[in-house]
Amino acid sequence: MNEHAPGPSCPDAHESPDARESPDARESPDAVKSPDDVESAARQAGQIVELLDILWEQARSDSPPPNVPASQLRVMYLVDRENGLRMRALVHLLGAAPPSVSRLVDRLQALGFVRREPCSDSRREVLLTTTPAGRTHLARIRERRDELLVRTIATMPAHQRAALSQGLAGFHRALTEQPMLRLLAAATAPPPSDTAHIA
Repeated sequence: MNEHAPGPSCPDAHESPDARESPDARESPDAVKSPDDVESAARQAGQIVELLDILWEQARSDSPPPNVPASQLRVMYLVDRENGLRMRALVHLLGAAPPSVSRLVDRLQALGFVRREPCSDSRREVLLTTTPAGRTHLARIRERRDELLVRTIATMPAHQRAALSQGLAGFHRALTEQPMLRLLAAATAPPPSDTAHIA
């Protein structure tokens, strides 16, 4: 028997417990965001949203007619994003009164951009979907919007673009976990039996 054969691996007796922790457990206190860091990031995000609103308005104005108002475009974005959205969920997402939302949908339906149809699991619920004409109109606006973004991001150094991509991915995950936006995930769930009809 080889007296020098290595025995089972075990932690160094002189090694501190902290040294044996995983890299995540040894995260520097500096990596934990302070309230000031969070507020600063929130302010920057708010300022960016305001600037993007201006860009989106330019993209909307430069698109071929009809010139759909921003309030109606917001409805189209939500309906198209989910490939069909219940009217009830749309009302909650917009935080508006049902009659106001219904009028927005009426105008989009008159343009041929959105259609109403009964939900397959409850005829008391209305399902909204975008029409081929509606998807084409959105595609034109998004193309113009993306051109503006590409030109802007292309002026940034590569390391800043990489950091932006990583940061936006995390921001997107955090944003979609917000209670109001999580309605999007539940928007196609069968409604309760006492759901009232919203037309």
